[in-house]
Amino acid sequence: MMTSAKSHLVRELPIRLGQFLKLANLVQDGFEARIRVQEGEVLVNGIVEKRRGRKLFSGDSVTIGGETHIIVEDEDRQE
Repeated sequence: MMTSAKSHLVRELPIRLGQFLKLANLVQDGFEARIRVQEGEVLVNGIVEKRRGRKLFSGDSVTIGGETHIIVEDEDRQE
């Protein structure tokens, strides 16, 4: 079953995987992010990622719990 990907605007890139999981409300806190990543529950661009500090860039996809989330750079960010 294929679900559509959700886009998330991110102001500052790159962003670390653990930070993104919290920002997108995919986990409640850093501890949960650490456990879910270490257990191999998170895919980055379709590959299991076990580094919570992995840097993510615009266009990268993160899949967790069967849902895919695409990182999009927020072009309207204040500099």
